Amino acid sequence: MGKLKEWKDPGILLTSIAIANIGDFIYLIAINIIVFQLTGSAAAVAALWIISPLTNIVTKFWTGSFIDYRSKRKVMITTYVIRAVFISLIPFAPNMIVVYGILIVLSISNSFFHPASMTYVTIMVPIEKRKRFNSIRSFASSGAFIIGPAVGGALLFMYSYELTLWINAVLFGVAALLLLVLPEKESIDKNKIPALTISQVVSDFTVVKVFLVENRYVSAIYLGFTLIMIFSFAMDTQEVVFTQRVIGLSEIDYSLLVSITGIGSVVSAILLVVFSTKFSLRVMISIGLIMMTIGYVIYAFSWSFLSIVVGFLILGFFSVFLNAGIMTFYQNNVPAHIMGRVTSIFQLIQSLAQVLCILGIGILGDVLSLRLVIVSLALVMLITSIIYACLVLKSNKKQFYVESSTSKILE
Repeated sequence: MGKLKEWKDPGILLTSIAIANIGDFIYLIAINIIVFQLTGSAAAVAALWIISPLTNIVTKFWTGSFIDYRSKRKVMITTYVIRAVFISLIPFAPNMIVVYGILIVLSISNSFFHPASMTYVTIMVPIEKRKRFNSIRSFASSGAFIIGPAVGGALLFMYSYELTLWINAVLFGVAALLLLVLPEKESIDKNKIPALTISQVVSDFTVVKVFLVENRYVSAIYLGFTLIMIFSFAMDTQEVVFTQRVIGLSEIDYSLLVSITGIGSVVSAILLVVFSTKFSLRVMISIGLIMMTIGYVIYAFSWSFLSIVVGFLILGFFSVFLNAGIMTFYQNNVPAHIMGRVTSIFQLIQSLAQVLCILGIGILGDVLSLRLVIVSLALVMLITSIIYACLVLKSNKKQFYVESSTSKILE
């Protein structure tokens, strides 16, 4: 009974995040189809890939400064409400300019959510329970990866895109309501909240810089992870083109591949939830990353549907281990009181690199063979992953992977 009580609030938080994840995937499927139906333009759909990183570049300079001085729970609730309201307004948009305006607002809202949720989880969940919490969260995300597109596709097929978006909005509303019953874990003195000025943002940048310099190993591990994920992102942007034009798969084949990847992730997440205490953070991160990268290498060299299935299964299975491990490592080593600012700066770096990658791989794919580009990225990713794993497994860095309150974490 005691254990159930301990997990009550984290369980509600997980449920809220899981419902929002399903909403995210329904939205992702719906908005791509809607924009293509309204415009008939592949370029208009491709522009959806650019909105999020461009928005992050503009907002991440100051989102951390806003979040760290305010209630993370209230920031999360506000972002859910904004998403619910603006998604429900998309069917009433008179033209594509208004639609893209709404999408920018949604992207800005989402840019606040991730740093706030990362910090709130850190505050809410004790260090001893974070790995299991993140394992369950990975399970919820993997489940949403399958359920969301399936529900979104079914709703679009059976009903209208208007109803699909309104149901999507309701999910974010429910997620917000669940957060309302959770406790406020922070004591915020409104009189001590600094004004969001340029000097304050510059001052906060200095705080982050000092932390990164004084914690070089933590910075190197998370920046290394971010770099490797950029390689992954670059390959993902060309996934449809590569599988259909280079390998010769049909749209149905590609949809099946996405589902298989999701199934691999769900199976992995279930195993991780059950056996999370058996895996150390270092094993989860290092083995998870190398095996996930091997999945990309198999995908890059694939010549048939079956070979891509093998690559996607490995990729989907081990990415869960990596994501749960790196998230726990980050929460255990970045102080909660500056986590919003640190997270925002990392995401700013990631977004800048993503924009460059989208442009770069698009140009290279036209100038060179797309197969050559994907193979080169996969091999560079593999070499980088091996170096990264060696850094994670260094025997003199064990203290950064301790999973108890006796570790050096400052909250």
